[in-house]
Amino acid sequence: MEERRNAERLKDCNEITVSVVSGRGNTSKEQNLYNYSEDISVSGAKICANILLPVDTLLKIDFTLNAMHKRITALGKVKWSKRILEDKMCEAGVEFIDTPSELIKKIYDYISWKQKCISLYPENM
Repeated sequence: MEERRNAERLKDCNEITVSVVSGRGNTSKEQNLYNYSEDISVSGAKICANILLPVDTLLKIDFTLNAMHKRITALGKVKWSKRILEDKMCEAGVEFIDTPSELIKKIYDYISWKQKCISLYPENM
């Protein structure tokens, strides 16, 4: 399978709140989904949700970067999604869009810091 990612991803579980900005199908704009991300990069993240998010759905994602206690908000677009557990858990690949440079820097700094911690203390990560 060909790798299509633009940036290296850090496998890191963080709490997120997802709000649908616009979408199609039965996805409600008022719906807030409280779940988690499985990985993150400066260009996007893989998120877990309890509903299937259709491709091209626009999302507002509030991340809590656990290790640094930083809260960031990003706008993203669903690029792919799939069911993991029938009617219970879904995954989606989300590409960040219209991302301010200061937010990209925060994510980059977090990933760099976390990778440094992993290389120095792999048994604690």
